[in-house]
Amino acid sequence: MVLESKHVLHLTRPLSKPFPVNVTIDPVVLFSILDHSTRKSLNNKQVIGTLLGTRSEDGREIEVKSCFAVPHNESSEQVEVEMDYHRAMYHLHLKANPHEVIVGWYATSAELDPFSALIQNLYASPPEAGSAPLGTFPHPCVHMTVDTDVTRKLSVKTYISSTAGLTERMADSCVFLPVPCTIRDDESVRAGLKAISAPKNDPTRVAGLLTDVDQLRKSVLDVLGMIDRVSDYVQNVIDNTAPANVAIGRYLMKCLSLVPSITAADFEKMFSSHLQDVLVVVYLANTLRTQMDISSRLSMLI
Repeated sequence: MVLESKHVLHLTRPLSKPFPVNVTIDPVVLFSILDHSTRKSLNNKQVIGTLLGTRSEDGREIEVKSCFAVPHNESSEQVEVEMDYHRAMYHLHLKANPHEVIVGWYATSAELDPFSALIQNLYASPPEAGSAPLGTFPHPCVHMTVDTDVTRKLSVKTYISSTAGLTERMADSCVFLPVPCTIRDDESVRAGLKAISAPKNDPTRVAGLLTDVDQLRKSVLDVLGMIDRVSDYVQNVIDNTAPANVAIGRYLMKCLSLVPSITAADFEKMFSSHLQDVLVVVYLANTLRTQMDISSRLSMLI
């Protein structure tokens, strides 16, 4: 689909109050976009793609879970988006993730460009009669800009659009409204990012997978290191060698209040029981792996 850029109007204005739309981005999406940007065509200054995810029943909470790049060709006057590829990839994605829908699109650009309004309206427009929806209509379309310039810090911004201009010009004009976005940060995400960044100082850039026992040992050592740092900080505050911070003190008191009151013997018993459970799981996994290996070897002999 070819979109002309003549007399395109795109505006960005700050909101007077928080807009009732919040976007949560999975870190996997950002990694995928960065990977797409490394395969950018020399004829294009940016990469564009489709954002997929879920939205709440009222449409105010949008979670971006995955994405895929969409080929396009752009010049100074027009941009051509391969909608057939977009349609095929979306239908293929639905087979693996039937609960995810199109929530918007992204561009590896720090700012909005003359084609942003055209592509935004393309994703937000209603489907043709008798055809399956390939956009976000009737929900707002999220536009995410990701600055992939290696000389600058990674910047992520999200927008939704509102119609602007005369009725006959709505197809190529809109007002972009910034909306808040957050990158999902929970325990599983932090563990994955930590595992990925572990070999950053290794010339081979290779990180081996830890066994359950090794992972447990590493977690215990990390906790001991955190306790040592907190103890040193508290002691320095008591000795007046470090400035006191009321917020940190209240946070430490809150954490201590959440710790159950158990004796050292009970804690050791609980830890030993958990360790035995881990060892049983490791033993069963190794047994199953050995059984599958023997089965595959026997099937080759028959």
